[in-house]
Amino acid sequence: MFSYRHAFHAGNHADVLKHTVLIATLDHLLEKEAALTVVDTHAGAGLYRLDGDYADTSGEAADGILRLLAPKKETAAAAPAAAKSAAKKVAPEAEAPLADAIARYLGVIADFNPKGGARVYPGSPFIVQHLLRDHDKLKLFELHPTDARTLDANIAQLEAGRQIAVLREDGFGSATKFLPPPSRRALVLMDPSYEIKSDYGRVLDFAAEALKRFATGTYAVWYPIIPRPEAHDLPRRLKTMATKAGKPWLHATLTVKSSKLTATPTGETKRPGLPASGMFLINPPYTLKPLLAAALPQLAEKLAQDRHATFSLEAGG
Repeated sequence: MFSYRHAFHAGNHADVLKHTVLIATLDHLLEKEAALTVVDTHAGAGLYRLDGDYADTSGEAADGILRLLAPKKETAAAAPAAAKSAAKKVAPEAEAPLADAIARYLGVIADFNPKGGARVYPGSPFIVQHLLRDHDKLKLFELHPTDARTLDANIAQLEAGRQIAVLREDGFGSATKFLPPPSRRALVLMDPSYEIKSDYGRVLDFAAEALKRFATGTYAVWYPIIPRPEAHDLPRRLKTMATKAGKPWLHATLTVKSSKLTATPTGETKRPGLPASGMFLINPPYTLKPLLAAALPQLAEKLAQDRHATFSLEAGG
């Protein structure tokens, strides 16, 4: 149950999508003066070193945040031949300015790295806290013993007082106790590891209960797109849930490579790693869809690892 560590995956392409969407959503919600409560059901350690042992072991940030920060020549050199071939077809667009949502995301990452680059990568808790105002609240849930201790220590450095609560509890089991918040304005982020199949069902159960308690809250679900029926059923079932509740929804996906198994020269089966991920929002800001319509094509191009890189964006309600 406690084998997953986000430190191995910090700054990868899935984080780029998740945090680009998260920041764009928060920017809109924070335009209103009334206090906002943000609930993170699976907070992780909160802050990660990309030059540390965990990140070095996986190297996933190299094809994520570091790809976006690399000079254009380096980015082109890092892309596989198939991806470079695809990039040639859209060469005029490649020189276009970064989409607003990507530029904003990179600006937030830069705030944590004043000397440049991305030696430090903020997880969702630190990104949220960085953007919140003094009268807003942040509720963080983390069960992993090591990550919970690290999160406690990292949050303690912020000296944020009562603004942040760190709870060593099951977010899916108890986060709804904060809904609705006194200000009746909230954003709930659900991004479990999905290491166990039951996580998919628990996302659906939690979202259904949260909507019953607080129908006007904004709910954001990150999920991996992998060859597993539950992964493909999740967005479809969330869409059905939102539609039945009469709530607007938005669904964005980013694919960077094929999900097919390949063989090494020695004949061993090689798994591709995470090829794609998605973000599903219920009650999204109306500003989010146009921001992502501009950002997703650029992310698919810049983070492409093979010719299968693509994106999708749909909304309803």
